[in-house]
Amino acid sequence: MKTGLNTALFLAVACLTMPAGAQDYPQPPGNLEKLQQFKTTGDVAEIPVVPQSGPKAAAIGKTLSRIKLPQGFKIALYAIVPDARHMAVGPQGVAVFVGTRKTKVYAVTDRDKDRVADEVKVFAPTINFSVPNGVCFSKDGFLFVVEQNRVLTFPAAEFFYEGADVAAFQVAKGGELIPKEEESYNHTARVCRVGPDDKLYIALGQPFNVPASDKLDLYRKWGIGGIIRMDRDGKNREVYAWGVRNSVGIDFNPKDKALWFTDNQVDGMGDDVPPGELNRAEKPGLNFGFPYYGGGKIRTVEYKDQQAPGDAVSPQVEYDAHAADLGMTFYGGSQFPAKYRGGIFVAEHGSWNRTKPIGARIMFTSLKPDGTADKTEVFAEGWLTSDGEYLGRPVDVAVLADGSLLVSDDFAGAVYRISYGQ
Repeated sequence: MKTGLNTALFLAVACLTMPAGAQDYPQPPGNLEKLQQFKTTGDVAEIPVVPQSGPKAAAIGKTLSRIKLPQGFKIALYAIVPDARHMAVGPQGVAVFVGTRKTKVYAVTDRDKDRVADEVKVFAPTINFSVPNGVCFSKDGFLFVVEQNRVLTFPAAEFFYEGADVAAFQVAKGGELIPKEEESYNHTARVCRVGPDDKLYIALGQPFNVPASDKLDLYRKWGIGGIIRMDRDGKNREVYAWGVRNSVGIDFNPKDKALWFTDNQVDGMGDDVPPGELNRAEKPGLNFGFPYYGGGKIRTVEYKDQQAPGDAVSPQVEYDAHAADLGMTFYGGSQFPAKYRGGIFVAEHGSWNRTKPIGARIMFTSLKPDGTADKTEVFAEGWLTSDGEYLGRPVDVAVLADGSLLVSDDFAGAVYRISYGQ
């Protein structure tokens, strides 16, 4: 009975043979139209604020006392942020914006610069979001929010965020990022970056464990199971990388401008295969092998008898299987020792279907002089107990202006700050 139940659960949750119904993005009449004309809506009188003290903060502090870090580093609570997922640090240093897999985006403000948030409140509460996981900034202060099937931009977000009504414009209208019939509740947490070419890059996870072959032409056309790029106004969209199962972390190496991304690999093949991936795309048009490869050079059962693409790019780093490698960032700060400068931090969310759980930690990869990956090691761990219980699940990493590292955690509903030598 137990084996049958596990099989049924896997088929229901992992394989996902039918995407969910389309999302209509319900919106109060005229709100976006008003906001893009810098007009008020009158829909929200008071912006919800998240309490930053009390039993929850104390419980998080207790968890953080368990976290193991290299000598000289320490970790502390930066902010309580419900369902905290991907983060965007404002270029003016005013606020950090945090997405969720639910319906809210949060603005986190540290007014006295003591590196602990003074205020956490809902951002743009007069807009109805749907899975606003992906948040990213342009250098000139435009915040982009990538939802399940819509992309919005907020000019001067760090200026307008104090009020309920925030100037907003649609880069991709609701239902135009992907075909509405391909919307799904699985692998729908988008991530984004504004690249060195000033274009918007978005990772589009495909909704299946392994898709049927009759989906591949449609997915390749739209970049589902890949990374797309477009002008900041949504024009000139193209598929930048293909053969990606579900990337939930992308960033650019500031030295050589290459795009790097994590990729979560196929479930149901065993505890130790296939590996998770950290990939490098130094140019557009590369194929990273999925669904012919389930991770690394491990062939999928569904496509094992089909000819794999001869130009498939192998990952730079192979992570432990099913650790769920999500958000990533290049470390461009100067606070950390030289060893970490220019390297890559990656958040591992932790496994969900492994008989012995693994992950819930922060990984670090150094780079060789030629810009390829060198050594990978565990940087921070302790959110997963020896009994296999999760005390937290890291999602994303971001660098503050002072060179400290933020870590988001959607299980604890918090953002942490890792500092060195202070």
